[in-house]
Order: sequence, then structure tokens, then C-alpha cells
Amino acid sequence: MSSTSDPSDPTEPFASTLDVLARILPPHLLNPRVGIVCGSGLSTLAASLREVVEVPYSALEGFGKSTVAGHKSALAFGLVGEGAGVPVVVQLGRFHAYEGHPIKAVVYPIRLMAKLGVQNLIIASATGALNPDLAVGTIVTIHDHLAIPNMTGWLNPLFGPLTSSDHTRFLPLSDAYSVKLRRLAFHAAHALGLPDDALAEGTYAWVSGPTYETPAEGRFLRAAGADVVGMSTVPEVVAAREEGLEVLVLALVTNAVVIPERYRSIKEEVKAELEGRKVETPPEPVVNHEEVLTVGRLKAELMKSLVARIIEMIPRD
Repeated sequence: MSSTSDPSDPTEPFASTLDVLARILPPHLLNPRVGIVCGSGLSTLAASLREVVEVPYSALEGFGKSTVAGHKSALAFGLVGEGAGVPVVVQLGRFHAYEGHPIKAVVYPIRLMAKLGVQNLIIASATGALNPDLAVGTIVTIHDHLAIPNMTGWLNPLFGPLTSSDHTRFLPLSDAYSVKLRRLAFHAAHALGLPDDALAEGTYAWVSGPTYETPAEGRFLRAAGADVVGMSTVPEVVAAREEGLEVLVLALVTNAVVIPERYRSIKEEVKAELEGRKVETPPEPVVNHEEVLTVGRLKAELMKSLVARIIEMIPRD
């Protein structure tokens, strides 16, 4: 089935997809307790798994194809930790509305994870820093979000019919980000001996993309209280909370949003030229996706270790 399918429709293929997975996966991997969503350049998180079984999206009804560089199109099932391990499922490549996927399809994998038995969801995202105190390479544990597309309605994943009679019509999000899991993130960082500035806390601004922010937009989001900005994550968080999952978002700062202190004045430059004065041409900083992928690759090992340690610390009851 194509990514234009609508998982809110009761005819959607959850049962069919679960049946396919039941035929592919060994029993000890079929009911994962933790789900992981990988952002740009962070698909190597699956390298922390043992006994890995990858299932391509093409084999699963209801799944589209991730078209963004740095994203794969597969679910990886495996174990984390020593001994029996913790069964997990990793989404190696997410879907975005800017790719043309309907918002219901963007969150379809999250709803499938819930049906598989996932209780805790860890989302790793590549983000741009709005807060000048956040250096590139910092991992931000998200404690709140600002979602302008949600507020305007047309990209809210809960728009339309309820996906289940068990769901509430009006979902509270003041507790969207699990205190329990955020606490474990900092305990895990301490256990790994990470420096104090390796992990920070902050608010995530969700924008639709695929354009990077203009200076005015970055300034607006910073003034509204956001620390980082990205083009994903919030739809998955909203769907996960509707499904009753505990959610942790680890936002890796891969670039600084371009927010100059003052704009370059072309009027002043032309005036100087006309007066015969030398004009210094300042560099024009821009952000590109390759920069995002590069930082993701550089920090992949750290993210992998941190996520694995967090999963090992989650109480098994």
C-alpha cells in the first residue's frame, strides 16, 4: 500500500502488517518494549542491537518510502543489553509531511509500535540551534514543544476521526515528555562519564520544512521560547501520547540557525561605493543538509551509547 493511505480508517492494514511481522520475526523479537525513531544521519543507532532482523518498509502495508538522505526505509528488530536483553524496534528512516506523505502516514509506524507492545518511545532528531548557548554537537533532552503547524490544524496528526474509541478527543500535551525517561537520560550520561555540557534541556519548535528558517523566522521562534528547531518529531510525539506511550526526545544540534545581529545594508554599501570608499563584503552564512548529516555521523557513536544505556536503565516491570 502506498504512503497515501490513511491509518485512521478502520480498513487500514494494521492486522495485515502485524501478521507479516509475525511470520518474519522470531517470537522473542515480536513484542518490543522500546521503540526508537532515527533522525537524519542517526540510523547507525541500530548498530547497538543484537540478533538484528531488518524488515524493509516495502514488505509492510501502510508504509511509504523515506526519501531523505541519511534515512533508510526499514524497521530493525533486535535486543539491547546483556543477557536476555531488551527487545526493541528501530525505525530506520522516518516520514515527513514535506515529502508528500499525509500526516496520518507520518505517524503510522508509531501506532504500529504501540500495537506491537512498545511502552517507551525514544526519538532521536537532528535539529538547528536557536539558543546561542547550545553548541553544535550538544544533545538536548526536550521538555516541551512549540508546534505552529499543530496550532493551525492542517498538520495535526489527530485531525479527523478518532483512531480508536479508547482515545480522548482532546489530548493534553502538558505532560508530553516523560520525566521518568528524561531523568534516565541524565543518569545514563553520568554513567557514561559524559561532560556536563554534553546534554542540555530545551524546547523544540516544529516547522513544516523543507526550507531552513529565514533569519526573521529564527528570531521569531527564539523569541517565542524555543531552543532548537526541526522538521519532524512532534507528529510522532503527539501520536505516541495518544497511544499512551512514554516519550523521550533527544535532539542533536547539528547546526546553528542563521540569526545575524543585524542585517547587511546594501544601501550603505552602494553609498560607500559611490563615494569611492572600499566596501568589505561579509560572508553569507547558509545551512545545508550535508552539514546536518556530517554532525550526525560524528555523534552517532555517542548517541548510540547513550540510547543503549537509557534502555538498559528502564525498569523491566
